[in-house]
Amino acid sequence: MRAVLRRLGQLVAVLALVSFGVFALVALLPGDPAAAILGPGRPPEEYAKLHAELGLDQPLVQRYLDWLGGALTGDLGSSTVPPYTDVLDRITAALPVSLELAVLGLGIGLLIAIPLALVSAYREGGLADRLISGGVFAVLSVPSFLMGLLLIMLLVDELGLLPRAQWVRLSESVSGNLSHAILPAIVIALPEAALFTRVLRNDLVRTLREDFVLAAKAKGMPPARVLVTEALRPSSFSLVTVLGIALGTLIGSTVIVESLFSLPGMGSLVVTAASQGDFPIVQGATLVIAALYVVINTGIDAVYGYLDPRTRRVAL
Repeated sequence: MRAVLRRLGQLVAVLALVSFGVFALVALLPGDPAAAILGPGRPPEEYAKLHAELGLDQPLVQRYLDWLGGALTGDLGSSTVPPYTDVLDRITAALPVSLELAVLGLGIGLLIAIPLALVSAYREGGLADRLISGGVFAVLSVPSFLMGLLLIMLLVDELGLLPRAQWVRLSESVSGNLSHAILPAIVIALPEAALFTRVLRNDLVRTLREDFVLAAKAKGMPPARVLVTEALRPSSFSLVTVLGIALGTLIGSTVIVESLFSLPGMGSLVVTAASQGDFPIVQGATLVIAALYVVINTGIDAVYGYLDPRTRRVAL
């Protein structure tokens, strides 16, 4: 219990530092929220009055504490750009889009990467290994926006296998949602699959040289069983780490894919708000993304304990 409480204390401390860092960085951005709300050319007294109403005339630490107190109760403020919507409502609408894209993309990436890595590692130095490694480097060398354009041209325009992506929420239609989300998810999945394949293949190669794997082979265990039951689990540490980092990062960094397919996710929300000088949305969205990133990577420590019981004490 002490170990769990210590881990929770570390999580709270990191989130507090992240929240203050986010608030301070946004406060240093150029632009005046009062000018964004009232527009240019107003008398200085009107700007000063609005500064006082918004608390912008207070010291940075006081403004942060006021904002944090509201954030802890679910109040992230209101947008300073018409139509002046609630920040939490905007985030609640955008977050499921990015989460679904990230989870679906990483799931597809794992389905592609794990079999390729197993074959590549088992046939180390062979033709299959060279072909897979070459394909991995080829995919990693193609930018995401170019990958998306090529897939749209091939799968939508030429072959007609998929509809043009437009966002349909799960609550409206599950089949419609998946049919339109699959293409953006594939664009996300391909570079992640290439990275996962490379990471897992290298760890599998080392694991296949371990004594317990050699003993399993000497006992006549089939190759597929050796790979899946003996080698895969202890070779997954680096993959789990990369997977956790990728999931946390993708939630806020899918802006290229979201822009390419006109999807209303977190990346598009932050970029649009920043270009309009809508600082409350930038603060709130960045805080949520950072908090999810920290929580996800803290959960990765617990997964280490499942993969290898010897690390449970260290993970806690």
